[in-house]
Amino acid sequence: MRILLVQPPIPPEVELYSTAEMVAPSMGLAYLAAVLEQHGYKVEILDAPAFQLTYEKIPTEVERRKPDIVGVTATTAVAPSALKTAQMVKDAVPEALVVMGGPHITFLPEETMKAEPSIQIGVIGEGEYTLLDLVKTWEKNGNLKEVKGVIYRENGSLKYTEPRPLIENLDELPFPARHLLPMERYKVFGKHEILGLIFTSRGCPFNCTFCSSSLIFGKKFRARSPKNVVDEVEEFVEQYKSNHIEFVDDLFIFDKKRVKEICRELKERGLDVLWVCSARVDTVDGEIFKVIRDAGCIMVYLGVESGVQRVLNLMRKGIKVEQSVRAVKLAKEAGLQVVASFVLGIPGETWEEAMETIRFAKKLDPDFVQFSLATPFPGTELYRVAKEEGLLLTEDWTKYTVLKPVMRTEELSEERLRKLIKKAYFDFYLQPHVIWRYIRRGYAKELLVNVMGKYFWQYFKSKLGFQ
Repeated sequence: MRILLVQPPIPPEVELYSTAEMVAPSMGLAYLAAVLEQHGYKVEILDAPAFQLTYEKIPTEVERRKPDIVGVTATTAVAPSALKTAQMVKDAVPEALVVMGGPHITFLPEETMKAEPSIQIGVIGEGEYTLLDLVKTWEKNGNLKEVKGVIYRENGSLKYTEPRPLIENLDELPFPARHLLPMERYKVFGKHEILGLIFTSRGCPFNCTFCSSSLIFGKKFRARSPKNVVDEVEEFVEQYKSNHIEFVDDLFIFDKKRVKEICRELKERGLDVLWVCSARVDTVDGEIFKVIRDAGCIMVYLGVESGVQRVLNLMRKGIKVEQSVRAVKLAKEAGLQVVASFVLGIPGETWEEAMETIRFAKKLDPDFVQFSLATPFPGTELYRVAKEEGLLLTEDWTKYTVLKPVMRTEELSEERLRKLIKKAYFDFYLQPHVIWRYIRRGYAKELLVNVMGKYFWQYFKSKLGFQ
């Protein structure tokens, strides 16, 4: 039984990736592959973005591998590409079973299956053991009804099976099958860097209206043991001779005791790694920042989201503006670089409140900012509200990049949202002291060309009357 897992091509209109020249490994596919390999199956991963494969090349690449089962993954922005890829796969190898997984089909299972008839089965939610059971069942010509966590076709209709329980013990999962990925081909800001992306936990107990994480991985915080986490770090360092790690959890700093144990393990093993992580502003303090800094952390992502308390409440973020001020200050004092993320254009937010958030970002003065437009991804509370209130501007999923307005609000029109995201980036990154900071650190090209370049180009096109 040969299994091929496919990361579909990223269309150029998905500007979040093309602007930053970012091609990142799919750790989701690597986890799926690792579980299948652990049970004796032959698996390959075809990462189209990493190899810059066009749609025209997909059939040849798939056909020469002669797979029995092909799994295609789909986030929302890449969903149209994934559907086209699935259709091309089925045309290339008609006898193969075509399966789709990922966030998009998890939240829109029937719509996705109806949009592309070549998709025979959809995996809903956490996929490692669902795909394993599916492969075993298909191999034995078993009954799909017995596979938990899927949607499938039967006699012209769509059928759901029983939901699959979440994986309680994450330590039982094998480490991602990085050996199946072209690790040397991934890059950020155009620089090829072998970066170790590591998930140390799953699940989020919070209720932000714009986030769907808890709907995929549940509200219960499930964490790997410190030893298991550092074992993976050590394996990565030894195998790839790289000391750059990113802990990509939504809530790395949630259980402070566990974080301290991870840091202790890193230091005791003499792993001289440079790493980054993410945190909520209400789960951190000066002590934990110093602990992670001493263990090699160089940067922390903080979800600030807004500088206006009323807007934070609309988001159901569950934090106070003062906590953001304190968290950024303490992180800087500990010697950490800070990336502060902000969401603009949530329903109910006024233009003046958005301007206040931009001013707040400048006053906070983090090392980097990430401004996003409120984007109603399927599965989120924001999507439900946008659908019910007729706020969606489009369901062209390629526009769901957080940089384009896909939802208007009663307060902010599409045009004002376009101006807002540009103004946010211009106002922050074109401050003289910020420009000098990046020149001094050698970041000028990455941030002022790769990130800001798109906005400058759009600005000049508009002035010349081309848009």
